[in-house]
Amino acid sequence: MDQQHEDRAVPADWAALRAAAVEVMGRAYAPYSGYRVGAAALVDDGRTVVGCNVENAAYGVTLCAECGLVSSLHAGGGGRLTHFVCVNGDGAVIMPCGRCRQLLWENGGARLLVETPRGVLTMDQVLPQAFGPEDLDAVGPAAGS
Repeated sequence: MDQQHEDRAVPADWAALRAAAVEVMGRAYAPYSGYRVGAAALVDDGRTVVGCNVENAAYGVTLCAECGLVSSLHAGGGGRLTHFVCVNGDGAVIMPCGRCRQLLWENGGARLLVETPRGVLTMDQVLPQAFGPEDLDAVGPAAGS
């Protein structure tokens, strides 16, 4: 990993993050697809948050591992994600889906470091030209506010 990617306040132990993702992946509820996913991230206050996928017979309401992770982030007091990784049932690093990339952008921003199958990338490399809260601010307050 090059130096520009290690400028976050909390240094990353990527092996420990992957291990946390693999551990929580073992708790995934995936009776329909059999595709288990675990995710782990560091928060700017030093906490580690994790999540696993939780399937549902109504497939559209299945929760991705990243959803659980973001819920854990906020339930634990909030903060900003600084480093993120997700793994499949074999423990291999995988990419988050498009929906989850948006969740990660919202909770980590452009500088969130993401371990990918091709190495560590910033979130703005993973989701270029992302839509975020500043885009909502550009059109003024919501109707009825």
